[in-house]
Amino acid sequence: MKRFIATICLLTLVLLFNEYSFAQCAMCKATAETSLDAGSSAAEGLNKGIMYLFMTPYIILGTVGYFWWRSRKKAQAEVE
Repeated sequence: MKRFIATICLLTLVLLFNEYSFAQCAMCKATAETSLDAGSSAAEGLNKGIMYLFMTPYIILGTVGYFWWRSRKKAQAEVE
């Protein structure tokens, strides 16, 4: 039951604060649009950099969570 309540709270927070995820620096946006119109690949590099910065914390958190889950599973198997 606690997990369900925590999931609902997290989902509610994500839905309430999702408008902040659409924020973008006006200067970055102008540079990306200008370089894209000029045929440069700077906008692609900018997008790849943003995705790298976006995914890194989730990869780290997922790895830590996996090892934590695995250790709990081993501990429960030893008890039984």
